[in-house]
Amino acid sequence: MKNNLLIFGTKNFNDSLNEIKEYLNFSLVFYSKDYLLESSISKINSVLIDIDVCSDLEILDSINMIKNKPTLLLKRKNYSNPIKLVYNDVINLPSSLIEISNKITNLITSKKFIQNSSVKIKDYIIDKNERKLKKEKMSMIVTEREIQLIELLFNEKKPLSKNHILKRVWKYADNADTHTIETHIYRLRKKILSIFKDKNFIINSKDGYSI
Repeated sequence: MKNNLLIFGTKNFNDSLNEIKEYLNFSLVFYSKDYLLESSISKINSVLIDIDVCSDLEILDSINMIKNKPTLLLKRKNYSNPIKLVYNDVINLPSSLIEISNKITNLITSKKFIQNSSVKIKDYIIDKNERKLKKEKMSMIVTEREIQLIELLFNEKKPLSKNHILKRVWKYADNADTHTIETHIYRLRKKILSIFKDKNFIINSKDGYSI
């Protein structure tokens, strides 16, 4: 499925993109007053803003509605921007449409990678790249298995039995049994208590383990 690029551009720039849209690896969505409904915004993967359209206050208001999306700013060289726009990268014109396409693709890819590698668990963040569990300014190293265990317990939203965890995380490895799970959870809870002073990160009840 192609990614959707929302474009705030001049008519000439929009027309140029429209002429080559079948060759692009993303779908083009051109800004209109009627488009920016909540249901439509959710389908947008990234945004391209031409600085030349930002003198329109109505367009600026619309841009502010989607400021959490990965954004590229299109501007002419040596053009100073008096408007405080939030963006991730800049495309300086003149620039070829191939270069613009590559920049957009790279932005979407890198943003997705960051999103997929960082998971919010209650008041914590799991950084899969660094293999760390973080809370505010504190952090601790976690193993790949511990990451899988934490994500499973959090995503299921209900207590899980040792056998269920064994099947999902250890996939019935020859050297794994329910004592393996108890040991891993004990060590993980001990680490979390030591670093974060949190006794209730993983809860154990008669129905199983949960977060």
